[in-house]
Amino acid sequence: MIIEYKVREAIGKTMSDLNKRNMLTAAFASDDIVTSGFKELNNQVIEIPIIDNKERFIWSVWVTLSEENFLKSNELLHVEGRENEKPYFGWLSTELSIYPLTTLSLKTMVHTQEVGAVPLIELEQTNHPLVVEQREGITMERVKEIAHLINHSQ
Repeated sequence: MIIEYKVREAIGKTMSDLNKRNMLTAAFASDDIVTSGFKELNNQVIEIPIIDNKERFIWSVWVTLSEENFLKSNELLHVEGRENEKPYFGWLSTELSIYPLTTLSLKTMVHTQEVGAVPLIELEQTNHPLVVEQREGITMERVKEIAHLINHSQ
């Protein structure tokens, strides 16, 4: 089981509750936003390892790409081997309000996965708490704390 929180929909789910193969298609079909020559992609995921556990905590987020990279990623949507594409630079466009510092505009690299799989987000190495959690992992107690913070902020 992977623990996931879909920020824009404000609901908690596990990856087993989602049809992973349809998430990316849905993102390109209806959830992308175009503003000022940049494109925002939905259903990118930030994986955070859970210490002493095989599972990962997942944030489902938006990332802004250049128009060129957005169009290229869209062209490769159904192309086998697309996971061999070099990562795309982007800016995190989701505010994860449980962190004491803003998560907006953190630098990212978007790693395309095999056809049908959701792209993975690698955050640029900084001392931001979200970046530290992605790098070092979190405890199951922290997972519970995040769930509590999310449930009580709605």
